[in-house]
Amino acid sequence: MAVSANRLELLQIADAVAREKVIDRQIVLAAMEDAIAKAARSRYGSETEVRAEINPKSGEIRLSRLLLVTDEVMNDAIEIATDDARRRNPAAQPGDYISETLPPFDFGRVAAQSAKQVIVQKVRDAERDRQYAEYRDRIGDVVNGVVKRVEYGNVITDLGRGEAIVRRDELLPREMFRPGDRIRAYVYDVRREPRGPQIFLSRTHPQFMVKLFSQEVPEIYDGIIEIKAVARDPGSRAKIAVISRDSSIDPVGACVGMRGSRVQAVVQELQGEKIDIIPWSPDAATFIVNALQPAEVVKVVLDEDTAKIEVVVPDDQLSLAIGRRGQNVRLASQLTGWDIDIMTEAEESERRQKEFVERSELFMQALDVDEVVAQLLTAEGFTSIEELAFVDPAEISSIEGFDEDTAEEIQTRAKEYLERVEAEYEEKRQALGVDDALRTVPGVTSAMLVAFGENDIKSVEDLAGCATDDLVGWSEKKDGEVTRYDGALTGFDVSREEAEAMIMQARVAAGWIDEADLAPAEPAEDEAEAEDAPQA
Repeated sequence: MAVSANRLELLQIADAVAREKVIDRQIVLAAMEDAIAKAARSRYGSETEVRAEINPKSGEIRLSRLLLVTDEVMNDAIEIATDDARRRNPAAQPGDYISETLPPFDFGRVAAQSAKQVIVQKVRDAERDRQYAEYRDRIGDVVNGVVKRVEYGNVITDLGRGEAIVRRDELLPREMFRPGDRIRAYVYDVRREPRGPQIFLSRTHPQFMVKLFSQEVPEIYDGIIEIKAVARDPGSRAKIAVISRDSSIDPVGACVGMRGSRVQAVVQELQGEKIDIIPWSPDAATFIVNALQPAEVVKVVLDEDTAKIEVVVPDDQLSLAIGRRGQNVRLASQLTGWDIDIMTEAEESERRQKEFVERSELFMQALDVDEVVAQLLTAEGFTSIEELAFVDPAEISSIEGFDEDTAEEIQTRAKEYLERVEAEYEEKRQALGVDDALRTVPGVTSAMLVAFGENDIKSVEDLAGCATDDLVGWSEKKDGEVTRYDGALTGFDVSREEAEAMIMQARVAAGWIDEADLAPAEPAEDEAEAEDAPQA
């Protein structure tokens, strides 16, 4: 191959490669320039700084080398004397570089092969960069492809401009593909790796179902209906929660379609996966009741601090609410984000009876009263000794069979019991080595001081260094299962806000912050003016 080869043919080759690989023509020309420069260095010496330029219009190749201007030449292949340089460019100064044109030459077989490898590698790198940039922006889209081959259960898919993989665990159960089959999947990740960009597809991802519904339901595509949450047991069953921004459009009916045509199109794509479409509600209790369909719910009790909810269903609805292998309640939990505990009416009645007995026994032991009095107090809704000790005496005396003297006696006994408990807590606190100063933190009780000591929180500084989770605990959700971790004050009726307030007050007491730091920030003047402005 000679430098004086057909210039038009050189440009035609660059155009053809650029079209075939879908990359910029200039990138191909730059690869050719690098290849020619490398071949020229094998002729003029590897230390020589050779540059090659290809005219993008005429195809003319120009070779040159860069020489360092210096007063003392040590290597004439890369350096030039200052006097010689100034004959070519009077402004040349030591440390500058000057370009010298090199004559054309014929490439040898080895040089030509080396140049070919450079061009191939540069074009391959450019193609990989183009694929990565293209599919990185398509994460979250559904793509269509053709199966090229199946390796160990993983499906290698041809997307036209790239290759993607659907791993075995991202396929629906019992789903089989053969080379040549068409496949539709969700792009959930694109990674840049040494062997090229790796495009990962999934048919089990919850968002795959969202995208399929967007394609089948125009109202979702237009934004009139929104899919708020999705929970899937791939290939078996799924639940989606939908809401309509237009009160005249039924979100569930729109997703189902005429005679179920829309939802059936999605079901067929997902190999018969059953789909429950439920209306989303901002009210957690209503949403959870809807999510447990088709089971009927009698009553729900929410615990917002632990994101846990107790659901009571009729005895004959328990198996339906739980579902086969717990599928229905598990999907409902994933959909709503709540840990759902299902019990029958009989179980709830038994639990309430147990609580009634335990509370009655507490009153009997603490107040030294008989069973009838204890049960009357429990039946009236009293839940603790503290409540009895500090409630208005009239509320106790108003109980049938009680008078003012009885109410006074009950309150006296309740206060005496609390004093004995307080003394026990004080003794335990001292034994655990908890500082007296912790008692001065607002909101901290004697029982809490004992709990602090048992959790190695023994000074104001220890409490100041805690996080809210350290006190009230925290929950972690993994694979749809919620795991609860206890804190120092687990079991106390303390909210996250109250625990945070204790920690901040401890930091003030420890001198870490000032009281002024606890005051809420005042709104900026422009925000205040906007709030004061009359509403249209």
